[in-house]
Amino acid sequence: MPTSTAPATPVETTARYQRGDFLFATARRALLAKGSVGTVTDTDPRRLARSVAEELNRSGVPLAVGALPFDTGPDTTTPGHLVLPRTVHRAQAETAASASPPAEDLPAPSATREVPSEAGHKANVLATVAALRDRDLRKAVLARALDLDFETPIQVERIVRNLAAGNPRHFTYAAELPGGRTLVGATPELLLSRAGDSVFTTPHAGSMPRSADPGADRANGEALLASGKDQEEHAVVVEYVVEALRPFCRRLDVPAAPELVSTPAIWHLRTAITGELTDRDVTALDLAAALHPTPAICGTPTAAARDLVQELEPFDRGYYAGTVGWVDASGDGEWAVAVRCAEIASSTMRLYAGGGIVPASDAQAEFDETVAKLRTLLGAMGLD
Repeated sequence: MPTSTAPATPVETTARYQRGDFLFATARRALLAKGSVGTVTDTDPRRLARSVAEELNRSGVPLAVGALPFDTGPDTTTPGHLVLPRTVHRAQAETAASASPPAEDLPAPSATREVPSEAGHKANVLATVAALRDRDLRKAVLARALDLDFETPIQVERIVRNLAAGNPRHFTYAAELPGGRTLVGATPELLLSRAGDSVFTTPHAGSMPRSADPGADRANGEALLASGKDQEEHAVVVEYVVEALRPFCRRLDVPAAPELVSTPAIWHLRTAITGELTDRDVTALDLAAALHPTPAICGTPTAAARDLVQELEPFDRGYYAGTVGWVDASGDGEWAVAVRCAEIASSTMRLYAGGGIVPASDAQAEFDETVAKLRTLLGAMGLD
């Protein structure tokens, strides 16, 4: 099974992406998988992980790539979908290329629809806050969608190049989904990576919009660090991740407090957690199945939060807020949280944005957060 690592750079490898391929890239490294010698699908992510490991062993294919949906509960009908690619191209660079703004504008959409409307999302936030108390929930993550229609087929390749150019510190990804759709995005959130017996994860939770004014921008970041609401939201996620990883690790290193990190449009709270596996037979996909969905994209307790989200959101999330990545035959791999993303069909696109709701959440602030996230995604795609 041919695997190429040179002479292409990560930027050049990303530029080779064509619709139907799988891409997982940052400015420093890229993995591009083309073609298929088989697929593995299952609605049970743990069973899927076992099947993928067996298939990699049997086939001699070096790795599998794909995505898990948001809903991995016992009643889901949306399967995890992994592909055993025909060829794999990898690239690495010692230093990241200089970031450049997206240069390829896309045609304007012919129609747009908010799902739900501003009023509908604010009402859902209020309903969620009430449900937290009534159902004994600590947090639930509420999303909304933006549907775009175009007169001509969407050029996914241009969108992917724009996302990679505008978000060099993020994981730019593209994965084919069942039904001929493509999931594309640029996420700052690594669910986990496994390399040998080392595990690394960076849960994000708590956010604040950036500002073009340096003083206001700095104040927004400081306000996020000082926010009791956001610190509580973040602590919920970290607690969950630590408890989910503990059965698999002989050691976990967890910082006492989160750090402040940023995207071009959003400040985030992030905690970088490292661990050492007890059992090297536990693969990156096993760990992804155990962690997903975290409270950062679902809520906690998981099952009750997922039920509430599905009651209130007027759409099926599909693979939004799922996880996308790769696992190789030795069990190493990387999986990122599938946010800052869109699902693309031939000439239609659905973008998603959400936010964590806790008892102190404000409906207007939560709506504004989704606006900032959608605006960032549109601009990065060349649809400003």
